[in-house]
Amino acid sequence: MRVLVTGGGGFLGKAIVTRLRSSGVDVCSLSRGDYPELQALGAECLRGDVADADTVLRAAAGCELVFHVAARAGVWGRYEDYHRANVVGTENVLAACRFHQIPRLVYTSSPSVVFNGQDEMGANESVPYPQTYLTHYPQTKAIAERAVLQANGETLSNGGRLSTVALRPHLIWGPGDNHLLPRLIERARQGKLRRVGTGTNLVDTVYIDNAADAHLLAAEKLSADSPAAGNAYFITNGEPLPLWDLINRMLACADLPPVQRRISAGAAYLAGSILEAVYRWTGRTDEPPMTRFVARQLATAHWFDITAARKDLGYAPKVTVDEGLQRLADWLHQ
Repeated sequence: MRVLVTGGGGFLGKAIVTRLRSSGVDVCSLSRGDYPELQALGAECLRGDVADADTVLRAAAGCELVFHVAARAGVWGRYEDYHRANVVGTENVLAACRFHQIPRLVYTSSPSVVFNGQDEMGANESVPYPQTYLTHYPQTKAIAERAVLQANGETLSNGGRLSTVALRPHLIWGPGDNHLLPRLIERARQGKLRRVGTGTNLVDTVYIDNAADAHLLAAEKLSADSPAAGNAYFITNGEPLPLWDLINRMLACADLPPVQRRISAGAAYLAGSILEAVYRWTGRTDEPPMTRFVARQLATAHWFDITAARKDLGYAPKVTVDEGLQRLADWLHQ
């Protein structure tokens, strides 16, 4: 079997490619950069942009399964850039599945597609998409997720059907993290981290190995008559913890002190509003130190009911938060 992984050079994508290659699966990784470590695993590596339709068609040739992991993440930037990467890129992946008669597509979404700025406590997949979004990333990911799920059941030219599923992993972390942890460490070392709100809001996360497990399980379960087909699933460790306790434990893995300074949720949101306005007015393209979205994310609860993923995908988190933190500390100290 040949499998395409878009964004194979990213944190999650690399974990998926590694697992597939360890099982002897023929893998093509499509990424914007060069990743010799993936070539060393025996993966075919194509350099290109998912927003380019011809590139995606070439990468998907001969594949029987696609993991669409590539995305533009972040909380700041032009809508056009997020739309091109997240919406146009996903449309190109769907078009490639249709053209090459690829029957299975596993899409990496995000819980932020249903975040309305309020607490999410035990939320399940029945939570609707909000009417408005505080930033472009969740808005464009929601458009893409809808397109993926709506494509489920389409008849392909060979008479088969396209089966799709969307996974919503929340705050992936662990050894090899090139996004969440580096940002935390950098801001902590610069003294820029502040506890936002009461600090007691419970938050779910997912360890990298568990997130990769969920994707492979989804691919195994996915078929035209699978209960997973056409659905979205929250993916977490199933261990909600106070956000700032978890952040401080992660910082301790890097031998950094806990965050003590605080700012109220209201003040953080106001600061985000002002900074966003100033950055837009001055034309700055770098990310503001605070935004409305980040203020709300840091001050509210985000933990999810993963019953559906357990039932339909057979998902069961194997690495606990405690074990994951020990692995993280060992990796950082290496």
